[in-house]
Amino acid sequence: MNSLRFASIGSGSGGNAMVIEATSPANAGTTTRVLLDCGFGLRELATRLSLLGLVLDDFDAILLTHEHSDHSAGVFKAARPNGLDVYLTHGTLAGMAGGGGNEPNLRLIDSHTRFVIGALEIQPFPVPHDAREPVQFVFSDGQHKLGVLTDTGSVTPHIIKMLDSCDALVLECNHDAEMLTNGSYPRLLKQRIGGRFGHLDNRATAALLSAVDHSRVQHLVAAHLSLQNNTPALARAALATAMGCDADWICVASQEAGFSWRELK
Repeated sequence: MNSLRFASIGSGSGGNAMVIEATSPANAGTTTRVLLDCGFGLRELATRLSLLGLVLDDFDAILLTHEHSDHSAGVFKAARPNGLDVYLTHGTLAGMAGGGGNEPNLRLIDSHTRFVIGALEIQPFPVPHDAREPVQFVFSDGQHKLGVLTDTGSVTPHIIKMLDSCDALVLECNHDAEMLTNGSYPRLLKQRIGGRFGHLDNRATAALLSAVDHSRVQHLVAAHLSLQNNTPALARAALATAMGCDADWICVASQEAGFSWRELK
């Protein structure tokens, strides 16, 4: 039987990276493992991966959602010495500091076109965010689907379609709208974060969850929480109402440790 599992080594404005892993008996039991975003330096990345029992040699590729440094700061330094392919859109490559145009293992992707890495089927989809060509992804092992959505300022019908009937969801709960409004951030920064190309607040993510078929969801993770403008309790409460579950069932990804392995069965 196919298997799909995932974990995070950190989620938030201080750095982001997720691990997605699939094993398929049809592929001689081969395990495919990718890193989604790489917002940490090499030393920090190695330390955090070690907590999952992993090293960079264990990976087949790095996927990049967009060029902002909390998602991309370590990507090329991690990819070069390990010969890892880097999958990203044309716009993200153009927006990268230094361009990255001389990297030997670049794999340019279209934001609407599915591609395959080993045992993983990967469907990118575009999102409204203040980057050049940002995408998020749905991962599948052929039996299970994991939908990941962070760094979007608003929800589109296409996003709802992409995240419908997933077996697991990792969803941005960046801020609580009232905390952001009443907080100490400068006015322009508040407008950027709360705007349609910024980040989702708890209520917007809860509305998204209500709009998709979430009857198959085995794992629900609130991700990319602001340390200044949100709390885990507020994020959990909003999603629990939409999900119709106990708040304690919902996982919250932290900046310090992300979240441990979650497996789809």
